[in-house]
Amino acid sequence: MGKFLSAEEVLNANDIVTEEVEVPEWGGSVLVRGLTALERDRFEASVIQGSGKNTTVKLENARAKLASLTVVGEDGKRLFSQADVAKLSQKSAAALNRIYNVAARLSGITDEDLEEISQDFDGGQ
Repeated sequence: MGKFLSAEEVLNANDIVTEEVEVPEWGGSVLVRGLTALERDRFEASVIQGSGKNTTVKLENARAKLASLTVVGEDGKRLFSQADVAKLSQKSAAALNRIYNVAARLSGITDEDLEEISQDFDGGQ
């Protein structure tokens, strides 16, 4: 078994990873980082529509939403805000899909997770 970490070690760990993503449609590359737990919770909440048995996953703008949360500059600060989501959603689907796939992988998000979220809301009501 490995070493057990202290609370201080966990809280001080630099565990948010980044990855450069080539976006030929935009003529260069962007830096994509994984989400924090809070950001992931907020992202997941933003794609849930309805309640109870009428809960569904709303994928409209999901790629643009995730890109706005995860594309960062070299300083680690987000390049886009929530206000940019509508404009980002008008960009190339191939480009946003490439970013979405990397951001989802770095954040531990799978398609099954989104399906499970919808079922959790349905079953929990």
